[in-house]
Amino acid sequence: MVAVKAADVDAFVTRLDPTRRVVLVFGPDAGLVGERVRTLLAASVDDMNDPFALARLDGEELAAEPSRLVEEALTMPLFGGRRAVWIKAGSRNIAPAVEALLGDALFAASPTCRVVIEAGDLRRNAPLRAACERAKNAAALPCYADTERDRARLIDEEMRASGLSLAADARAALIPLLGGDRAASRSEIQKLALYARGRGQVGVEDVAAVVSDASALAIEDIVDAAFAGRPGELETQLGKARTAGTSAGSILFNAQRQLAQLHKWRMMTEQGRAFSLDAVQPPLPFRRRPLVEAALKAWSAARLAKAMADLADAVLQARRNPALADTIAERALLAIAASGRRSAA
Repeated sequence: MVAVKAADVDAFVTRLDPTRRVVLVFGPDAGLVGERVRTLLAASVDDMNDPFALARLDGEELAAEPSRLVEEALTMPLFGGRRAVWIKAGSRNIAPAVEALLGDALFAASPTCRVVIEAGDLRRNAPLRAACERAKNAAALPCYADTERDRARLIDEEMRASGLSLAADARAALIPLLGGDRAASRSEIQKLALYARGRGQVGVEDVAAVVSDASALAIEDIVDAAFAGRPGELETQLGKARTAGTSAGSILFNAQRQLAQLHKWRMMTEQGRAFSLDAVQPPLPFRRRPLVEAALKAWSAARLAKAMADLADAVLQARRNPALADTIAERALLAIAASGRRSAA
């Protein structure tokens, strides 16, 4: 049974065990999942662009035709060499297809193919995860949001690759700006390196000039879900924030800030003043727009003012009871989500 601990995943990916022919990569950090999947595939085939060496299967299609996995895994490369199968799991259950492959004697005897499964967050008792953790010839690699140490290591890695050094104050400023998604964090660091190319050392002024606050973007998702009346989505986003180590104080602060904006916009609408989300400055990100529109429809200015008072009380209680701050913030936001859902119904 191989259920690799999160702290040991990088070592596992770097030194692949040839006996683990099926590797499941899963978790809430989609960027990190994708990065590790590509690393595994690059180590499993000579050319990822060669369709004869790398077969791609969609999870929805595989669930409808489970036998395809065994067929693909046993197909010999047209020109010899190594082969891999890349599966992107979806919402349908592909565990039966994977279990059939894990128990196939021909697959066990043929060392030329590795199967890599890319999945989202899976519960401990999810059939696919359980099958891969239980099998002797498989491994399950969890991908959770980067810790502060992970973010620091990622910064060092990208700076070395770019031939740059990072001033101490710039490093201190950069780490908290990186969020829980590995791809987004790496993109921000690479953007910083490109901006500072040729200077030798990256300063704090460079960080301030080009790096977006990825952690703040994640908090916006939390608050948007609350005011749009989506408690299920809110709980998911709160779970990601806890994994990433986001403080309750940051969440509540941003909730107050966004609430003030919503109240201002709703007041303009109720007073008959010209208002459009298209004219908001800075422009509202496209991914946030549906949730903000839902919030503006569900809440009146008076109810938003009441929510302001409730949030202010939650901030005060969190400061007085820091050990309970996470619970206080979660209850306050879930109460808002429940209220928004009733209004939208």
